[in-house]
Amino acid sequence: MDALQDQEALTEQDAWPTRKRLVDVGGHDVAYVEISGAEPALLLLHGFTDTSRSYSLLAPHLAGRRLVIPDLRGHGASQPETGFCISDFAADIAGLIQRLRLDRPVAVGHSLGGMVAITLATRHPELISGLVMLASTLKPDFSPDHPMLAGIQALRDPISPTDPLYDWWHACLPVVPKAFLAGMARDASAMPAARWRAILEEVCRTDLTGAARTVRTRTLVIAGACDPLFGEAHQLVLLRALPEAILVHAQNCGHNPHWEDPELVAKSILQAFAA
Repeated sequence: MDALQDQEALTEQDAWPTRKRLVDVGGHDVAYVEISGAEPALLLLHGFTDTSRSYSLLAPHLAGRRLVIPDLRGHGASQPETGFCISDFAADIAGLIQRLRLDRPVAVGHSLGGMVAITLATRHPELISGLVMLASTLKPDFSPDHPMLAGIQALRDPISPTDPLYDWWHACLPVVPKAFLAGMARDASAMPAARWRAILEEVCRTDLTGAARTVRTRTLVIAGACDPLFGEAHQLVLLRALPEAILVHAQNCGHNPHWEDPELVAKSILQAFAA
């Protein structure tokens, strides 16, 4: 049975890129996966170096809801090679909402995607009806000796999907399928090392604390209880800036609760934002 499940997971992950569509947004293509269902749609925004594949484990638990899952610019099949400010990502997503004529979707953002979602909510509040911050932050505030910074600075092209960095970068509970993690590593390794560093530089200089105080949409915060990147201190900053937000702790989860406990994450989203 385990071997059969492993093969099914491998087949599903191999097929994920074939599900992507392309739409022109502001003169460049944005790739996305769409799954039909009830409105309002859930607009799922992935984290740094990830792709829409990041939500492939969560999607089955959101069955019945319309899902729109883009590759952020510079990631996956969305290939603009410049413009990696958080505002650039948010502008793409605003354009995607308009091009697909989405009716005020709920923006769900993981990590970097959460920063994009907050920026979208502050600059285009009329475009969304809700906000989910998933293992995210308003200000990364990494220390100069943070292991992530050193690991990314050491990357050289071509990046290997078996680079030791992924042991830390994609660390998660053993329940996460190996075929999924292999696919995530392949996707991330397709990004040039210089792009990793360019996006990271923009992320590190970002502080959305002031902007978040202007958010007036309903917000759900889902935090990994064991998140090594954006732990309790980051979540407290989020809650101070968004005093009406609902907080859910994903127990035993790290930085990727939607991989480690997709059932909990889906249940929390669907309860907060019913169809």
